[in-house]
Amino acid sequence: MQFDYRIPSGYETCGAAVESPMKMNGLPMSVYAPETVGCVVVDREGRCAAATSTGGLMNKMIGRIGDSPLIGAGTYACNLAGVSCTGEGEAIIRGTLAREVSAVMEYKGLGLQEAVDFVIKNRLDEGYAGLIAVSSKGEVAYGFNCNGMFRGCASEDGFMEVGIWE
Repeated sequence: MQFDYRIPSGYETCGAAVESPMKMNGLPMSVYAPETVGCVVVDREGRCAAATSTGGLMNKMIGRIGDSPLIGAGTYACNLAGVSCTGEGEAIIRGTLAREVSAVMEYKGLGLQEAVDFVIKNRLDEGYAGLIAVSSKGEVAYGFNCNGMFRGCASEDGFMEVGIWE
């Protein structure tokens, strides 16, 4: 008998109280830790901020540090943009994805969505990841190279949008 280390011992689930019929890798979704949550904002003065909280990687190597706490990798904000990433942490760290969006805006003169697209296509080596971003002008952008990424957007004028797929 082989023990499945993806399921914490002594627990039926890691999250939802109601069992979901959805499965991932053959296991019910409820055995997985909560996912990454990121937030990017800009105030009326054009000051950007970003925050990222990770659900972590189950059964990670001892001592592994993910991308979320590394400023410039999983989270970054400056006078041009705020960026929060999710996905395979090692790939995000190697590409310093969050910082790259602002760098591409600054040095290549690209707009926010163009910068996000450029970074996802050219700076993300072999991992799967996605990111959300906001510019100091209030533009909102996102990009990912996987099947989908849960995301939402709201503005002070009442605009709201949620999405998963392209």
